[in-house]
Formats: sequence, C-alpha cells, structure tokens
Amino acid sequence: MNHIRTVANKKLLAALSSVAVVTTLAFAASAGAAENLEKDSLKLGFIKLTDMASLAVAFEKGYFDDEGLSVQLEAQANWKVLFDRVVSGELDGAHMLATLPFGAAIGYGNKADVVSAFTLTLNGDAITVSNDVWKQMKPQIPMKDGKPVHPIKADTLKPVLEKYKAAGKPFNMAMTFPVGTHNMKLRYWLAAGGIKPGFYAPPEDTSGQIDAEAMLSVTPPPQMPATMDSGTIVGYCVGEPWNQQAVFKGLGVPVISDYELMKNSAEKIFGVTKEFADKNPNTHVAIIKALIRASMWLDAENNKNRNEGVEMLSQKQYVGADYDVLANSMNGTFEYEKGDKRSLPDFNVFFRHNGSYPYYSDAVWNLTQMRRWGQINEYKPDDWYMEIARKVYRPDIYMKAAKALIAEGKAKAGDFPADNETGFKPPHADFIDGIAYDGTKPNDYLNKFTIGLKGKQKVVGGKVVE
Repeated sequence: MNHIRTVANKKLLAALSSVAVVTTLAFAASAGAAENLEKDSLKLGFIKLTDMASLAVAFEKGYFDDEGLSVQLEAQANWKVLFDRVVSGELDGAHMLATLPFGAAIGYGNKADVVSAFTLTLNGDAITVSNDVWKQMKPQIPMKDGKPVHPIKADTLKPVLEKYKAAGKPFNMAMTFPVGTHNMKLRYWLAAGGIKPGFYAPPEDTSGQIDAEAMLSVTPPPQMPATMDSGTIVGYCVGEPWNQQAVFKGLGVPVISDYELMKNSAEKIFGVTKEFADKNPNTHVAIIKALIRASMWLDAENNKNRNEGVEMLSQKQYVGADYDVLANSMNGTFEYEKGDKRSLPDFNVFFRHNGSYPYYSDAVWNLTQMRRWGQINEYKPDDWYMEIARKVYRPDIYMKAAKALIAEGKAKAGDFPADNETGFKPPHADFIDGIAYDGTKPNDYLNKFTIGLKGKQKVVGGKVVE
C-alpha cells in the first residue's frame, strides 16, 4: 500500500513539475511581451452594440492578458463622445464606425489623424420601420408562400412618403452619426429606390436635409426603438441588437439587413490616433494580435462559440440586452416580421472572408459616399481617395500582428491574405441596385448613380450646381 502511495506521489509531483514548467514558460513569454510594450495599461471604448464582440472576447478569454496588456473596457454614451475621447487621449483606442476616421481626416467636424489596422466586423446592420409604415409598405412588396420576398427595396416606401407629403408631415428617419456607416447605408437604400435622402453643404449646412424627401437625423443606438415608439421617427438604420429589440418588443419590422443591401461591407473598425500608433508601435501590434484571436474565436468552426459570446455580450458592462435578442442575429439567423426568422449565416462576420483585414477598397467606398452626399463638397481626383485611404488604413500593422501569431503557432498563414495583397478587392456588384464598384476608380463609380453628386458638381445655396 505504501509503495503504491509513493509511486502515486511521485507521479503527482512529476505532473505538478510539468505544469509548473509550462506555467513558467507561459509567464516568461507573457513577461517578455510586456517588456517590449511602450504602454501596458489601456482604456478602450465601445458603444453598446453586438459588433463590439471582439473586444469583449479578447478581455474575457484572456487574449489581452497573453499580450501583457491590462485593459479596461468602457461603454460610451454616443459616437461623438467616443471619438472625441480617443482624439483627446482619454481613451487609448475604440470600437468605431468604419467611416469615422475619414470624416476626421477630411476635416468634417473636428480634424484629427486616426488610423485603423483592424476591421472589427463586416455587415451587422439593418433598416427597421415602424409597424404603421410597414403596414403601408406591405401592399407593394412581392410575396411568396405568404411571406415577403427579400431583399425589400426602398421603392416600396414611395407611396408612404407621398401620403406623408400630402398630409404635410415630414418623414423622419434616424441614423447614428452624420459621418457614420448607418447614415451611408440608409442613404444608399433610399437612393437605390429613387428616394432622395438629402445633401450636406459644409460648413454652412450640416443638416444633410437639403432637397430631401426622407429627413435623416441622429439618434444614439440604444435609444432608437423607444424613439420610434414615441413617434418622433418612423424608421432607422442601426447595428444589433436594436433591430431585433424592435421585433421582440413589437415596435417595428426590420425590412432589410445590410448583408442584403451590400454584401460583406466593413461596418466597424478598431481605431487609435496616429500619435498613439507612432508612440506605441509594439503595444498597437499587441492589441491587434489579441483582437485577431478574438475574431477567429467568434467565427471558428461554423460559429460554434457564438452562444458563449452571446452570454458575454448580454452582461451589463457590454451590451446588456437579453440573451435571446442578441442570439437572434449572432447565431446566423435574423428575424424580420415577428415569427419570420430566416437563415442569414453571414449577418455578423468577424474573421472569415478576410473580414478583419483593413481593405483600402472599403476605405475608398466610404469616401465615395461622403462625396456623393456633399460631406466632401468639391471634386477630388482618384489619387486623392487613394491617399486618404492609405493615410487611415494600416494593413501593414495588421500583417505584422498576423505574422507574429503565425510564428507563435496561434494562427496559420492560410488564415490571412497573401503577402502580395494589394488591399483592393476585385470589382463587384454585390449591391441592391446592381451597380458595380471598383475601388481603384472612385469617380467612375460615382458617375453611375442617378441620385448624388458626381464630377464637378457641388451644393451651393441649397442647390446642386455644375
């Protein structure tokens, strides 16, 4: 009996010694990483939306810790507050609308140099209308097997707008920020259906409602369902869970997801100031490494980890919405009219399709839409778009982080774009209006639209002039 106990004890000691060695090695690797960091204590901001998930996962799964980073995640009141706090240095970096740094780069609002080496998500938005507007849209929508045929185009909204106009009532819709993806996507959908969303003419007029048929204004994401319920707005474009929240609460109906509107568009990015990136290159790479691992985890093996991710997001410190509301879109489905739940596996993309890589072509698309609606009110040559894209997007930093993960055995080379990646996706027409986009020819692209500025046009005195 004593012999058996002695052997068992020796085995236990050996096992504990092995664990100690592994733990020591892991600690040494972490300590080594920390020694190279210019800054190891960080405060990162986010808005309460599903697509901040990679930040939550990197924190909860210990990926930030593995890089020697002590991270505090802090929810922000709205996009303006978030962006201003990044620019001022109160936040070291943040979850951002993909368009935000471009507004700052061109001086729309406050001029600032913000860079991004990481795309947090593709897709993830929808356009929701009130129950009353939906009821009026429905007669114009084709049906199959008793259900609306998707995607639903904005021309089905035209008769509703005409009724509002005849009654002398404005047709008010909401987005989250003037220089924001939700604004650009809502405008794209409306214009593709022949509805004018209005022009900007900065600095004199920043309402975005010049010559508008649908009046767009800002509402913070979590407030959208309640604002629509009050009758202040009749619809909105926003990320999750605030479209599904309208379904669950019986307040409205999402009519189209952005995946159906423009397949695999960059929606959110992780941004830092250029000053932060220049002063803290190793820290910046360490952040991107942790976020890459988090995005890989979220998309691994056909979303097998999504339920765990939803549990994280449902916590108050992150999104704080009900588990079922969050799961409705995060698990590869999307509910439109109550009970009309459909498969939409790529509604949220975090890593697959090279989803986390910062493509220049995504940057240029954002700039074309800012030009289209007058936020950029002067003609710009194609080279200008390329220059701004390269100023903001930093795929070189992304690939440095990716190669470090490959060297550490935490990722494979095949997980990432090839070394000869140009940063421009091939031309494609994955838009609701079928208009082809080539990121290397922004002005040719703008010339294809019937609604919006093109060529030398600009907005002067409330009118579009040549």
